[in-house]
Amino acid sequence: MSKDDLLLPLLRRRTDEVVVTSMGITRPWGRISHHDLDFASADSAMGHTADLALGIALAHPSRKVICLNGDGSMLMNLGTLVTAAEAQAENYVLFVLENGTYEITGNQPIPGAGRVDFAGLASACGFRRVYSVSSRGDLEALLPGILSEPGPTFVHVRLAPGSEGPIRRSRGEASRYLQVSLAEWSRQFRRALAERAVGMHSGRC
Repeated sequence: MSKDDLLLPLLRRRTDEVVVTSMGITRPWGRISHHDLDFASADSAMGHTADLALGIALAHPSRKVICLNGDGSMLMNLGTLVTAAEAQAENYVLFVLENGTYEITGNQPIPGAGRVDFAGLASACGFRRVYSVSSRGDLEALLPGILSEPGPTFVHVRLAPGSEGPIRRSRGEASRYLQVSLAEWSRQFRRALAERAVGMHSGRC
């Protein structure tokens, strides 16, 4: 699958869910999505994107939180799978996008490339729902359930290697969430979350 095969169907189905992105998928998602509830976790603390997304899900249990995590990032903190399963956050959806490389640092191969069974790991850790997707058609058929059924949910997607380079926050980036500093986008993101939480409680969202 290509990144577009994953991202375009997800964009069409996305309503007001939080979407947290990591590394090689951060820039492609930001090119097509301009939502206030997008968050780029690609600056530091490598391997902790899934943790961050889980924290948001636990803090906002009435809102679905989608994490688009890389295989290399997931390998750096496999304990997150156990933590997420133990937390039983029904609103948490973790995608692990396997392309076999550390894309934004030069496509170096990840340890165990092509041998690690990410879906098997998630099942063994206790995720309520586990999917493995290898085609756009399969993804489009599964997405309604993935986004509506209670989790925690794990989705393994095998992607073709890409060619995104290092992430640099600057006005030259096409993505809104990369045009400002991490601190500034964090403030905007938290404000958007708070405003939407008020809207949901008042019946406006």
